[in-house]
Amino acid sequence: MEKRARGEATLDEIEAVYRSRLAEFRRVAAAIVGDRELAPDVVQESFALAVRQRASFRGQGPLDAWLWRIVVNTAHSHQRRRARDRVRSDATATCNGDPAELADEVRAVIALLPERQRLVLFLRYYADLDYATIAAVLEISAGTVGATLNSAHTSLRPMLEEVTR
Repeated sequence: MEKRARGEATLDEIEAVYRSRLAEFRRVAAAIVGDRELAPDVVQESFALAVRQRASFRGQGPLDAWLWRIVVNTAHSHQRRRARDRVRSDATATCNGDPAELADEVRAVIALLPERQRLVLFLRYYADLDYATIAAVLEISAGTVGATLNSAHTSLRPMLEEVTR
């Protein structure tokens, strides 16, 4: 195992987090970019960036929170690029009972949420992170995580009722 410079993340530490949490990183990336096939590329790009920038890890928080922040930011950048490249369909279109169409509509409704609400939802329900870890990833308080989740649920309820009618 390589020796850690003051605050710098080692390659072994980054690799250990990558190997232990890969499925969760991919689920969150897929949720943010809206494409399961693109998620592995997003995670790979994120970890390549983390390796290149490992000297910028100050060690003031957990390494995996720092890595989550990189994955979230990279996925968000991909999502913004994709959104610029295509026009979104109407989120309230009827689904005619088709599960795949319903899933697309639910994703579209979630995409209408403000950025912070989407990220908190993804980290809580796709990555199964606790409030404290989400707070560290997004650099907000744990109380703000709870309030943001509540706001997201309140916003989603009427939109999802409209989609599932």
